[in-house]
Amino acid sequence: MELASSSSSSFLKSEPHFIYDVFINFWGEDIRRKFVSHLHSVLLQAQVKTLINEENLQEGITLEENMRAIAASKIAIIVFSKTYTESTCCLRELEKIIECRETFGQIVLPVFYELYPFDVRYQQDDFGKSLEETGHKSYSGEQLEHALSSWSRALNIAASITGWDVKDFRHDAELVEEIVSRVQALLDYKDLFITQFPVGLESHVEKVIGCIENHSTKVCMIGIWGMGGSGKTTLAKAIYNQIYHPFIGKSFIENVREVRDQVNRHVDLQEKFLYEVLKSKFEVKTIGMGRSIIENELSKKRLLIVLDDANEFCHLENLCGNRGWFGQGTVIIITTRDVRVLNQLKVDFVYKMDVMNENDSLELLCWHAFRDAKPSEDFNELARNIVTYCGGLPLALVVLGSHLYDKTLEMWESVTLKLQIFPDERILRNLEKGFEALCDDMEKDIFLDVCCFFIGKDRGYVTEILNGCGLHADIGMTILIERGLIKVERNNKLEMHPLLRDMGRDIIRRRWPKEPGKRSRLWFHEDVKHVLQNKTGSKATEGLSLKLHSTNRDCFKAHAFKQMKRLRLLQLDHVQLVGDYGYLSKQLRWICWQGFPSQYIPNNFHMENVIAIDLKHSHLQLVWRQPRVLEGLKFLNLSHSKYLRETPDFSGLPSLEQLILKDCTSLCKVHPSIGDLCNLLLINLRDCTSLTSLPKEVYKLKSLKTFNLSGCFKIDILKEDIMQMESLITLISENTVVKQVPCSIVSSKHMAYISLHGFEGLSHNFFSSTIRSWMSPTMNSQSYISPLCLDTNNDNWGELAPLHSCLTNLRSMLVQCDTEFQLSMQLNTILVEYGANFIESRISNHRLRFSLIGVGSCNEFFNTLSDNVSKGFARSKCCDVPLPGDNHPYWLSHIGDGNSVSFTMPKDCDMKGIALCVAYLSTPEMVATECFRSVLIVNYTKCTCHIHNHGTVMSFNDEDWHGIMSNLESGDKVEFFVSCGHGLVFKNTAVYLIYGD
Repeated sequence: MELASSSSSSFLKSEPHFIYDVFINFWGEDIRRKFVSHLHSVLLQAQVKTLINEENLQEGITLEENMRAIAASKIAIIVFSKTYTESTCCLRELEKIIECRETFGQIVLPVFYELYPFDVRYQQDDFGKSLEETGHKSYSGEQLEHALSSWSRALNIAASITGWDVKDFRHDAELVEEIVSRVQALLDYKDLFITQFPVGLESHVEKVIGCIENHSTKVCMIGIWGMGGSGKTTLAKAIYNQIYHPFIGKSFIENVREVRDQVNRHVDLQEKFLYEVLKSKFEVKTIGMGRSIIENELSKKRLLIVLDDANEFCHLENLCGNRGWFGQGTVIIITTRDVRVLNQLKVDFVYKMDVMNENDSLELLCWHAFRDAKPSEDFNELARNIVTYCGGLPLALVVLGSHLYDKTLEMWESVTLKLQIFPDERILRNLEKGFEALCDDMEKDIFLDVCCFFIGKDRGYVTEILNGCGLHADIGMTILIERGLIKVERNNKLEMHPLLRDMGRDIIRRRWPKEPGKRSRLWFHEDVKHVLQNKTGSKATEGLSLKLHSTNRDCFKAHAFKQMKRLRLLQLDHVQLVGDYGYLSKQLRWICWQGFPSQYIPNNFHMENVIAIDLKHSHLQLVWRQPRVLEGLKFLNLSHSKYLRETPDFSGLPSLEQLILKDCTSLCKVHPSIGDLCNLLLINLRDCTSLTSLPKEVYKLKSLKTFNLSGCFKIDILKEDIMQMESLITLISENTVVKQVPCSIVSSKHMAYISLHGFEGLSHNFFSSTIRSWMSPTMNSQSYISPLCLDTNNDNWGELAPLHSCLTNLRSMLVQCDTEFQLSMQLNTILVEYGANFIESRISNHRLRFSLIGVGSCNEFFNTLSDNVSKGFARSKCCDVPLPGDNHPYWLSHIGDGNSVSFTMPKDCDMKGIALCVAYLSTPEMVATECFRSVLIVNYTKCTCHIHNHGTVMSFNDEDWHGIMSNLESGDKVEFFVSCGHGLVFKNTAVYLIYGD
C-alpha cells in the first residue's frame, strides 16, 4: 500500500506558497560573471531551484515580479560587494528580503565579498558614500530621507546575521562548496524511511493531516498517543514526509525520552533541536539561555517539528512550551506513551493509535513473513493464531513476521507453541520501557496487580481494594490509563493489551525464574499447585490465584499458606482447603473464592482488613455463626449461593457499599440491621425466589442508589416508604407480582432508571398517551433529570394517571418492547400527531434553513461540519437542500427525506459523537431553537425507542451521550426521528456519525 502523494494534500496549498528554494540578491557585472555564476551553477547541479535578480531583470522581468519571487523563496542569499549599493533595485530587493524574514521567517544567508561586514552594517567609507549617491539619484526630500533610513536599517540587520567572509576561504570554489552544503542541509529534501510495508497507514495520515489543515493559521500542536509498538513513530514519519516541503525549517528528533533529568542533557537537547531546525550550531549554557535562543531565532519562522517519544513534560516545555516562540503556521507533532504530557502542553488535537484490525494485522504479518498480502492455505490457521497472539500490535506483527520469514511449517508450529509459555523477548523489552518509566513502586505494584488478578474487573471495585492495600490507586490507576498501560472499556471494566499483560507477568517471573515460591505474585496454574503442594510459599508472596474446574478433586492444606504473611490478594476457584484457616494471612484485602466449600465462614479465618469478599457459588448456609466486625468491608458478593438461608447481621459492617445476593434461591430473611448501613449504595436481590418480604428498615437507607428486586416474585408489595430512599437512582422490579407502584417515585428529582418489565395491570394505551403528553410543544420547561427508562415489554398496562402527569419532568426515556411489531405499534401512536403541520406548497416560498446539534466528544469535527453546512446553504437556492452527503474522512453521513433517516450502525467504528442536521422550510419569524421538539432514536434490532425531550436536545451532555451509545452497537438497524413545532416543514434529516480520533 502506498501513501498518497504529497501533492494531493490541500495542506501544501497554504500560504506562503514557495516556488523557489533560493533567491540570490547581488549587483555588479564582475561579481555576476565570477562568483555568482559559479554559485548559481553549482546550486542548479544540486537540484536547488534558484533565481538570481540581475539575470531575470535582463530578461525583462519587472522589479515587482522579482519581489514576488523573493516572497516565494525559502532562502535568500545576499552577496555584498563594493558595488552593491550602486543599485536602487538591489537595495529595494534587500528591503523585501528583510520584510520576508520578519513576517514568515525566510532564511537569510549573507556573503561578504571583498569588504568587511562592519562596513556593511554601519555603511562606512566608500560603501556608505555609494549608498548616499544612489539615494540622491533616485529620490529627493522626504522620499530620500525615508529611502536612506529604510536601506540603512535593512543593511544593518542583514550584516548582523552570521554569514561568510570570502577572506576566510582559499578560493571561491571552497566558499561555494560551503554555501551549497549549508543550503542543502537547510532544505534537506530527503524523505525519512517509514516502513517497508505501510499497511493501513494511509487512513491515519489523512486524518491527522486533516486536523493540521484545520489549524493551519496558527501554531498547531498535534499529539500522537499510544502504547509502545503501536506505530506512533511510523505515523509521525509518514506525516512528516508528506507535508515538510512548505516549511522554512524542519526537525525530526527521535527518542526524546532518553533525556533524563540532568540539566546538561536538557541543554544538549536544546542544542540538538536548534541545529536540526536551523542547521546552525548554537552554544547553549543554561536551559533559560536555550529558551531565549529558541524564541529569538524561531519566532518568525514557519516550522515543522516532530518530537518523537517524549514522555516527560519537562522535555517539551524547554523546547516548545510557549507557542509564541514559533511563527504562525508552525506545526509541532509530539508522539508519546503518556497522554498527560499532551494535556499539560494543551495540544490542539490528540490522535490515539489504536491496535490494528484483524484484516490489516494479517496482511502486515504476511508481508513480512511471506512477502505477500495473504498466507498460503497451509499456513492460514497458524498465521491467524499469530495475529491473535499479537492483538493488533504492529511491533509484534513485524517482529514475529520477520522472524518467521522463509521458515517451514514445522518451525511455525514450534514458535506458536513456545509463545504460549515464553513471550518474545524483543517485543517485551520494548513494552517494558513504559513500565520502567513509571514514577514509583506503587504505580508498578498497581500495574502488576491488575495484570495478574483484575483484568475484566470494575475499575471502582479494584481501586477500593488497592486503596485498602495502601497503593493510592485513585491517582495511580489514572496514571496507568494515561500512559496506555491499562484501558477502561465499556461498563467501567479494566482491560489490558495481552502483550502488556504478558510483559508484566514476565517481569515477575524473571526475578525468580526457578523458584515460584519466592515470586511476589502467583497466577500460573502449575506454579501455584507446586507451591501449595510443597508448602514453598514465602513472605514475598502478595497475591495468589488458582482457578480450578468445578469437577476438580484436588485438595490442599491450609498450612501451605503459613509463610505467606504478606498475602493481600487471594483468588481461588473450586479449591478444597482443609485444616486451620488461621494460617491464611491477616493482611488479606481481597478474598475471591468461587465455590467456597464450607457451610459457614470459620471464625479463625482472618478478615479484619478485608475490603471485598466475593464467594459466588458458595456452599454457605449461614455467612458466619456469630456476628463479625469487619470495619473496612465495602463489597459483599454471595451470588448463586443456593443454600444460603439468611443474610448476616450487618451491624459490624459499617463501611459496606455493595450487597450482592443475586440468585440465592433459598434466601428467605434479610436481617433488619441492614437499615443501619449508612454507606450502602447497591442492593441486588435479583432472583431470590424464596424471599417474601423485606424488613421495613430497608426503606431507611438514605444512601442507596440502586435497588434490584427482579425475579423476587413472592414480594407482593412495594411500599410507599420507598420514597424515604432519597438517593435512589435505579429501581428494577421485573417479573414480580408487585401490586402497588408509588407514582411519586417517577417525579423524584434523583430517579433515572425504572424497569417494571412484566408488571401487570396497566392498560395498553397508557404509555402512548403519556408520551404524547410529555412531547407536547406547549409543555413548560422544567428542571430536567437524568435519563429515565421505562421497560414496557408487557402490553397489559392499566390506568395510572398520576404517573402520566409526572413524566413531564423527564429529560429522556428509553422504551423497551418485546417485538419489532410491538415497537412499531407504539411508535406509530407516538408519531401520529407529529407529522407535517401543513402541506409544503403553502410555504414553498419561505426560507430554507437548517439546524444542527451535536452530542459526544466531537467539538473539533462538529465545528468543521457546521462550516461545511453553512457554506452549502449560503450557495444554495431556496428549494435545493445542500446537506453534505459524501463521507468525510472524519464522519459517515446518512441522509433521509422528511423528518427521519434510517441506517445500519457501521462495524469497527469507534464513534466519538453524533451530529444531527435538519433542513426545513419555515416562516421568517421562526427561530432555529424552535426546530427541534424531541428526538427519537429507534433501534429495531434491540426493539427500543430512546426519546429525548426538547430541553435535552438543545443541551446534550456527556450522560446523554453515554446513554445513547449504550443502546447502539455495530449492526443495529436504527432510525432517527425529529418532531417539530408549528410553522415549518422538514425537507431532509441527516445523521453524521463522527469517528475522528
